[in-house]
Amino acid sequence: MSKPELWVIAERRLDHIEPTTQQLITKAKGLAGDQFNVVTILLEATTDHLEDELKAYGPDEIRVVRDDRFPTATDAEHADALQQLVEKYQPNSLLFGATITGRSIAPRLQAKLQTGLTADCLDLRFDDDTLVATKPSYGDNIMCEIICPDHRPQMATVRPNTFVATPAAGDATVTTDTVTFHPVDRLQVKAAVPVVNTATTVGDASRVVALGRGAASAATIANATKLAEKLGGRIGVSRPLTDQDRFTHDDQIGQSGNTIHPELIINFGISGAVQYLVGMQDSQTIVAVNSDERAPIFEVADYGYVGDAQAFMTALLAAFN
Repeated sequence: MSKPELWVIAERRLDHIEPTTQQLITKAKGLAGDQFNVVTILLEATTDHLEDELKAYGPDEIRVVRDDRFPTATDAEHADALQQLVEKYQPNSLLFGATITGRSIAPRLQAKLQTGLTADCLDLRFDDDTLVATKPSYGDNIMCEIICPDHRPQMATVRPNTFVATPAAGDATVTTDTVTFHPVDRLQVKAAVPVVNTATTVGDASRVVALGRGAASAATIANATKLAEKLGGRIGVSRPLTDQDRFTHDDQIGQSGNTIHPELIINFGISGAVQYLVGMQDSQTIVAVNSDERAPIFEVADYGYVGDAQAFMTALLAAFN
């Protein structure tokens, strides 16, 4: 008897695989053990070979469905194709990235399948064959464990950069399948245009200048912008600064924002509440600048400076010059 399947739904970003997919495959392999087969579902054009970007991460199988309409298919058309596959193979669970695309396709598929969906998860585990999904709730003040005991498949979207993608040994079996493509006439995607900046979000950046309540002045933000440019990085902020016109939720780091793993993050004027720390504490090198020597941020920092954020930033910019 074959093992039940744990699916990772591969997401495409222009001509490549969105990195959250590899992160989810790594997590799925850790969850599966001897209990599940990890299957990556890939919808691509007939001339694509995006499966080559997935093999190194060790799924048991990459199930490919090819149609030249997939690269510009609508989210509703993707959900329809996935519904056909789910009804054919009856997987135990489906994992999506909680990206803009994943957050759009997953609920459409959930509605078609009449099952449960836990969104924006920060951790996953199995209790026997029940998926236990952990996510923040009640203003990010508590972490909830959510299950779907009565319906299958179980579904979850996972915040990007929550897990680290790690290449794994083993040869993934590549199989092909077919679906009936049902066009949605009321909406068509004519083309996808790439963004020039290689780091499209703070989650993509390898170097981050992070600002908190103690570094919210116009002068400090102006210097932070110059510093981010010198470093080739982006600015991220804690929750209070998203109230400013300059920043949005896309710039926010923390439990209710982005989880990031940059090579370097320099935190200015951030005390280090747990809701913030959970979003950046796995960064490779953490620098903290704060006037309060008892600030919790120093407990996770590799390097710390007790003093004025603006003065430190000015001195650092002078060193670059």
